[in-house]
Amino acid sequence: MPFTRPSRRALVRGAALLGAVSLAGCTADAAVDGPGSAPPSSRAETGPTAERSSGFPMTVSSCGVEATLEAPPERIVTIKSSATEMVLSLDAGDRLVGTAFSDGELPDDLADQAADVPVLAEENPSSEAVLDLGPDLVYAGWESNLSADGAGERSMYGDLGVATYVSPSACRGAEHQPDQLTFDLVFEEITEVGRMLDEEQAAADLVDEQRAALEAVQPTGEGLSALWYSSGNDVPYVGAGIGAPQMIMDAVGLENIAGDVEDTWTSMGWEAIADADPDVIVLVNSAWNTADHKIEMLESNPVTSTLTAVRESRYLVVPFPATEAGVRNVPAAVDLAEQLAELEVPR
Repeated sequence: MPFTRPSRRALVRGAALLGAVSLAGCTADAAVDGPGSAPPSSRAETGPTAERSSGFPMTVSSCGVEATLEAPPERIVTIKSSATEMVLSLDAGDRLVGTAFSDGELPDDLADQAADVPVLAEENPSSEAVLDLGPDLVYAGWESNLSADGAGERSMYGDLGVATYVSPSACRGAEHQPDQLTFDLVFEEITEVGRMLDEEQAAADLVDEQRAALEAVQPTGEGLSALWYSSGNDVPYVGAGIGAPQMIMDAVGLENIAGDVEDTWTSMGWEAIADADPDVIVLVNSAWNTADHKIEMLESNPVTSTLTAVRESRYLVVPFPATEAGVRNVPAAVDLAEQLAELEVPR
């Protein structure tokens, strides 16, 4: 059960009137008023947190914004599946007090941990909904999740003593965005979040497990070109050359027909796709644009129905949460390699 802190609901309301609030007087044994409240955890009662927290206070920087964690966060709100799955994979699901912006179903091995966690919104939650939970960390998969148009500016959370963190691979500023996403960068995020959550051993074990799985992947797509088709009908939105789609395609040996575009995603006209005539098409499966819907569209469109991959039904499928940097990338590479091995494609 999560360690309880005094409610920030009253503090936030006071901040709206007074312009600022001091959280220094909070005591660890006060009751939390609001969703996600719970009695103190056994970790807090027995005291092992103090023994494990020698690395705190800790300052972390993501997308050019620094945040200081005075102690391992015990009340965490996540926005986007990649953030939620990271926390669950690091054995910290008992500290999740709210999630939002799910991109799909959780993997079976993680779903039970999040069964009772409140879902704040289908997309970005309001800042009020987040702050009502009294979080000490808000972890977002996209930089835009923590903006005026999202769940609130990071500076606002910082002023209220709430740490924020954004997946480094999602930074949009040129000075912060990775030139090319790699599995090493994904593993670095796992390691950094493990330090933030005081779950370093869980992070190390997960990285070791994923490195071993990645090393075992056979590049079964060597010699084949591919379109990574995410969404869009009239103008498709496809995986470009520096994000997770490119990284995963590289791992399985596929040549990305949009790989020369220096962005994570890009728009690409159907005529250009027809000219490239990819050997296979990777379909991103999401609740709002399923793989089946994409296949129906591809096979009914006069232009795309002539593509070799469409005529031969050379489709591969990945779940949407695996298309962004996170713990799903290696499993996606493993699965794509297996799907490719089952396709009969002339080389």
